[in-house]
Amino acid sequence: MRRSTTTALGLSTVCTVLALTGCASHDEPADTSAPAHRGNSTPSISAPLSSAQLNHRLLNESDLGEGYTRKPETPRRNDDVTVIGCPALEKLGGHTATGSGLDFARKAKASFAYTGSSSSEVAEELYSDNPAKLSKGIGKVFDAMLSCPSYQVASGSTVVDMGTEKSAAPDLGDEQWSQLLTFSAGGQRSVVKQTAIRTGNVLVIVSGSPGLVDAHLDKALAKVRAPK
Repeated sequence: MRRSTTTALGLSTVCTVLALTGCASHDEPADTSAPAHRGNSTPSISAPLSSAQLNHRLLNESDLGEGYTRKPETPRRNDDVTVIGCPALEKLGGHTATGSGLDFARKAKASFAYTGSSSSEVAEELYSDNPAKLSKGIGKVFDAMLSCPSYQVASGSTVVDMGTEKSAAPDLGDEQWSQLLTFSAGGQRSVVKQTAIRTGNVLVIVSGSPGLVDAHLDKALAKVRAPK
């Protein structure tokens, strides 16, 4: 059984959203499923937004409401994170599968803990690049993950059983992707929803407890699209 380094999306979800493997990373995630094209498109901008501009467009505690606390970025551990039993993810290879983040020009990220219901979490990632590159890059990772209904992710001596299921994408932005990921490790089972929306030259990815993702996706997109 071959093993290769997992995608940035899987790594971010396992380490940042669930922390099931006990690893720590500030790498960015991604999503997989055939994109839906809509008519409410936003005119694309040729030059990517700067990282500072993206950081300014991230959700914060005041946007989310009472009960949310921003989590500090944690230093990366040296344990390799690998995917087992998903040939499509193995084929991605190179920078796309190194766990160092999606290969886009600019990025920003924030993660939050929510104490309102059983200490759930939600994370937002923003990327900016040429719209065609954003679409191709995120679509490739989503397609790869959805091609494997079940596989494993290993970090150090810990192995996490993963399941992937396509989810209905909301009618937002120019293109949409969404999936449900199930993680099982150490007797724990968690479900994470990941939804990606491309609006012009910005890619918005919201990951976490399904209810929190659904609750905050609209405001995440609105903040990205608001004139600055």
